[in-house]
Amino acid sequence: MLATSTQSSTVRLPAAFQRLAWSNLAAQSAEQISLAAAPLVAVFALGADARDTGLLQTAQTLPFLLLSIPLGVWADRRSRRTLMTLAESVRVIAMLGVLLLVMAHALSLPLLAMLGFIAATGTVAYNVAAPSLVPALVPREAYASANGRLELARSVAYSAGPALGGLLVGWIGAGWAYGCAAALSALAVTCLAGLREPPRAPAPRRHFMLELRDGTRFVLGDALLRPMLATAVFFNLGFFVLQAVYVPYAVHRLGLSASAVGVTLGAYGVGMVCGALAAPTIARRLTFGRVLIIGPSCGLLASLGMMATIVAPSFWPAMTSFFLLGAGPILWVVGSTTLRQAITPERMMGRVSALVSTATYGARPVGALLGAAISARWGVDACLVTAAAAFLTQALIIVMSPAARLESVPEASAAAC
Repeated sequence: MLATSTQSSTVRLPAAFQRLAWSNLAAQSAEQISLAAAPLVAVFALGADARDTGLLQTAQTLPFLLLSIPLGVWADRRSRRTLMTLAESVRVIAMLGVLLLVMAHALSLPLLAMLGFIAATGTVAYNVAAPSLVPALVPREAYASANGRLELARSVAYSAGPALGGLLVGWIGAGWAYGCAAALSALAVTCLAGLREPPRAPAPRRHFMLELRDGTRFVLGDALLRPMLATAVFFNLGFFVLQAVYVPYAVHRLGLSASAVGVTLGAYGVGMVCGALAAPTIARRLTFGRVLIIGPSCGLLASLGMMATIVAPSFWPAMTSFFLLGAGPILWVVGSTTLRQAITPERMMGRVSALVSTATYGARPVGALLGAAISARWGVDACLVTAAAAFLTQALIIVMSPAARLESVPEASAAAC
């Protein structure tokens, strides 16, 4: 790992990847601004209640469950750059649609949800294709460095995007906040337009279900990918059980004000940025397997810190928990994406990324529903214990897996082990 990490830090990333990186920053920022603006528009402009904003959130996440796999197959069959360009163009149209409806005083909750669904479809296509394109643009020894760049952009967007979206709604109005998001998506399209994707050998056309079956068998049959997938699923279950109840818990049990709750939640984005910046140094000093353990371990520590507030309510452990939930898992995302790219055949990259995305994002609404059900039956404290149990499970899975014992990024032949 030391040699590989040192090489990746000295390899200059090609111009084509630089275009992808800038496109990714613009696209992620557009997504976060629009996601932050949507509930504000719903509440302040359309008079939505909690049920309405919950349904709106469902509409904006549903494409991750429904479309990740079909779009992953598409990414394996066709040009990934073209798919990403079309995806961002779709998001531009959706965001401009909201802007025009606001200006015409014709926006409604169903229309906002429908356009949010369309915009999220573009997000899914972009997110599936981008990791699949990295191995075609950068040398193998630079995978970790390239993924770190992409994740740093995502971290910055997650940190600044929601705050910027709220400020834009307050300063210039809901419609123009979506106009800014549309402009950023258009910038992403412009960056992609000049990106030259290396040609791929044409793959034989097969039935969709056969290609999906092959991708599923590859992931579930691989000794390295299988625990990575299970770890991600249990992490997201625990995280969204916690997310489902945290705000009322922080207000009523921890005694935090609205601004203090915002600070604790904002620590998540700060942690992501810090983790992304520290990733190259950590990768140089630790084996690849130990880097993979850091994220799940931080998740477990975060859940234990949050559970400690049951007996000792305090602002500080809550904020520290969200910081750890951002800092550690960002290292996990970089490492797990690098591993997936290293051992997955190029012809299956889109399908494998889509399967991982579907399982990961599919665990989120399940975790939120589980949190709501447990809190209704046994109270919020039981949710924190349940979240900690999920985080403990994901930490044990990865620690006991062969991935934790990897000295460096494996060769493609390791997929057979």
